[in-house]
Amino acid sequence: MTEIVNGTETGTGGRGGKRPRKGLKMKRVFTTPGVHPYDTVAWERRDVVMTNWRDGSINFEQRGVEFPEFWSVNAANIVTSKYFRGAVGTPQRESSLRQLVDRVVDVYTKTGVENGYFATDEDAEIFDHELKHALVHQIFSFNSPVWFNVGTASPQQVSACFILAVDDQMESILEWYKEEGVIFKGGSGSGINLSRIRSSKELLSSGGTASGPVSFMRGADASAGTIKSGGATRRAAKMVVLDVDHPDIEEFIDTKAREEDKIRALRDAGFDMDLGGKDIVSVQYQNANNSVRVSDEFMRAVENGGDFGLRARLTGEIIEKVDARSLFRRMAQAAWECADPGLQYDDTINDWHTCPETGRITASNPCSEYLHLDNSSCNLASINLLKFLRDDDTFDVDSFVKLTELIITAMDVSITFADFPTEKIGETTRAYRQLGIGYANLGALLMATGHAYDSEGGRAIAAAITSLMTGVSYRRSAELAAIVGPYDGYERNAEPHKRVMRKHASANDDLRTVDAMDKKIHAEATRQWQECLRLGEKNGYRNAQASLLAPTGTIGLMMDCDTTGIEPDLALVKFKKLVGGGSMQIVNQTIPRALRRLGYQEEQVEAIVEYIAEHGHVVDAPGLRAEHYEVFDCAMGERAIAPMGHVRMMAAVQPFLSGAISKTVNLPESATADDIEQVYLEGWKLGLKALAVYRDNCKVGQPLSAAKKTSETASEEAAPEVQVIEVPRPTRRRLPNQRPSITTRFTVGGAKGYMTASSYPDDGLGEVFLKMSKQGSTLAGVMDAFSVAISIGLQYGVPLDTYVQKFVNMRFEPAGMTDDPDVRMAQSVMDYIFRRLALDYLPYEDRAALGIFSAAERAAQARGEDPAALHEVVDTAALAQSAPIEQKRAEVARSEPKHSSSDSLESHQGRTADAPLCMTCGTKMRPAGSCYVCEGCGSTSGCS
Repeated sequence: MTEIVNGTETGTGGRGGKRPRKGLKMKRVFTTPGVHPYDTVAWERRDVVMTNWRDGSINFEQRGVEFPEFWSVNAANIVTSKYFRGAVGTPQRESSLRQLVDRVVDVYTKTGVENGYFATDEDAEIFDHELKHALVHQIFSFNSPVWFNVGTASPQQVSACFILAVDDQMESILEWYKEEGVIFKGGSGSGINLSRIRSSKELLSSGGTASGPVSFMRGADASAGTIKSGGATRRAAKMVVLDVDHPDIEEFIDTKAREEDKIRALRDAGFDMDLGGKDIVSVQYQNANNSVRVSDEFMRAVENGGDFGLRARLTGEIIEKVDARSLFRRMAQAAWECADPGLQYDDTINDWHTCPETGRITASNPCSEYLHLDNSSCNLASINLLKFLRDDDTFDVDSFVKLTELIITAMDVSITFADFPTEKIGETTRAYRQLGIGYANLGALLMATGHAYDSEGGRAIAAAITSLMTGVSYRRSAELAAIVGPYDGYERNAEPHKRVMRKHASANDDLRTVDAMDKKIHAEATRQWQECLRLGEKNGYRNAQASLLAPTGTIGLMMDCDTTGIEPDLALVKFKKLVGGGSMQIVNQTIPRALRRLGYQEEQVEAIVEYIAEHGHVVDAPGLRAEHYEVFDCAMGERAIAPMGHVRMMAAVQPFLSGAISKTVNLPESATADDIEQVYLEGWKLGLKALAVYRDNCKVGQPLSAAKKTSETASEEAAPEVQVIEVPRPTRRRLPNQRPSITTRFTVGGAKGYMTASSYPDDGLGEVFLKMSKQGSTLAGVMDAFSVAISIGLQYGVPLDTYVQKFVNMRFEPAGMTDDPDVRMAQSVMDYIFRRLALDYLPYEDRAALGIFSAAERAAQARGEDPAALHEVVDTAALAQSAPIEQKRAEVARSEPKHSSSDSLESHQGRTADAPLCMTCGTKMRPAGSCYVCEGCGSTSGCS
């Protein structure tokens, strides 16, 4: 796609002076000379209206936005609501994807020209057109801060990942709080290693005892929670790391497990301890992910059963010895209880470090994929792998290589114009120019080509693609070094950097291929690494880091990816938004393609897809051979991928990444601490840099599973003399996304309010939401909680008349006159609300028994007439048009939409998915790397 030629452009390249330089000679791949990439796209106007499914309120509305026809409704909604800049309803508001892409890419192109990246203006135009084509066609995406900030009046922050540093001084600790707060305020996350802070077992210079790092974690946690509450709807994203030889390591390991015990006690006492609950804020350490930085020395002591020394921070002397296996078990037990701490393998991380002469790698970003120097940052971009799968099921290697070149060039340009939250981070990032290219849709690519995620063939493809991506990235980095110079810290780190390049190339040579697809990819990767080593020896490298695998939460939805990052598919049945509102469940589009690839005929494909649509899995699907089941294994569901399957996939790609991998290894609820020990031990042996686990239902703040444990069933069978009585449990009947509703504005004693009551399409009240005008935050929270409680009760079958009996005639202020002719006086807001609901939804006979009448009914009584005569009996069966009532209701039940893929999975599994609800729109989120992403609005739980 490019070659280096002598150019006449001049530029500083960030190096401090103008001199003639070479430039990139660009070649077109996706575009045509004389034709703007936008002109090849069919565009259409759409209305974006996003609602909160819990109460039907409108979260966001912008009409007449412009997107390509092939963009899904969901992708367009997320980009419009999250990335378009300008106040809604003003001329300054962006209203087209063209404006968004132009705003960003024009800055990249202009900066590239000014800094001598291109040989001629024509090459700059080719760069501009190629980049715009790739973004509009969802072939790749920059990380969210780029879309938020570039080309706006805001600081041009392009990085999503930050690493901070703290020393054993109070001034440094307070500075840490401040820097972290600035990063959180901007919507990003950071990580830090607290191991320099002396332990609570050491003395201060004054003679007193030190507080220890865990004590200072409390202040940082409170700060993170406060900034999150004041400025954003998502939780702050942060990582806290402590070295395994720190004397306070046992306290650090237990922090979140102890808090989980506190959560259980408070929950049992009646406090609201769900994720996002009003009482969860009283619990400490909930805003951070915790990781222990373990050494090879410690892991060998675990293997051999030896002692391990804990060292004083100031002198380095051993002040205590502990049993390594007991300490390791303590980590596994804590992770079993609350999913923290994760592990980071220190010696492996630093063995692959390109800049050890500058300093060690001590910490990571919140999701553990960015690992580099303290006080540094990394900007990310991810490739949509499925875009390179041709119709003949071959991988387009040439286009993948050329796109990777393009992305690395653009990402390096961005560091030249970027702003940073602190001066220290800015200095380090400009000096080392860390990049984080990665990919999404790996799981979908493997399934579409008939490869099981947990298979040698699947891992071979993933490894070959990752090797090719990183090899091309560093080869392009070496080419850029010839044009605009190597990174400032390269000279002092030249030898270790080149050593790491040779390690990557050697790992590529050791890669075992399985079939034609990965053989072709691997052959090109080998060529790229050879050229990378040759050019790097000659020119050096422009970037200290090139690649990692991020969660790709929001940008994965922007690119219409079926799977995020390195993850497998979540489930076989997905949730799709429809034009004009509403949604439907669909079987993943990669499944028919996979079945055809495996040799099934069209009739068989249709039958299998229909079976999956009904059951959510492939077990016993008609005509599907058992040996093909594994191709359709997912992260959750009937055939969930085994925990070690995730670890093996991570190990396959880790040698080809500069950084690490954002991924959580999920374990079933039945897993033991021994299982977690084994995962942590294998992660070290297989050469991973970082590893986190999550055991299903280990957190109180998550929804609980409704499935019975096998062990409980077995013990019941073992005791036949005990009669087990199955008590029928109520089943929640959720409302569809589109439901009839009545909104009532009311006044009680001068206090104004609104009530929205929604009902099922066939019959019955199912949801009530209340809002009082000018209320304080406490009353607002109480009314919200009350509304949710009533709505859930209605959906579980609590009769409305039961609520009416309990709340009618309840007395408290405000009370008095209302503006409702049917309810002229109310003894409280509750009294009015349930009288109004009774009038709207209860039959006359039931209301009469409660003494609740409308104005017309009271007038009839005054005239001596029977109010019942006002209510004619309607033959509902006579209203049926083309189908009997029973048939219509059955259709409604079958087509009742779910709110996300997690909800869809729940309906097939018969159990609750372990995922939080989105704080923005109420939709159940789904895993994305080591965090969660909302399919409804694109919000994430901390990862950009």
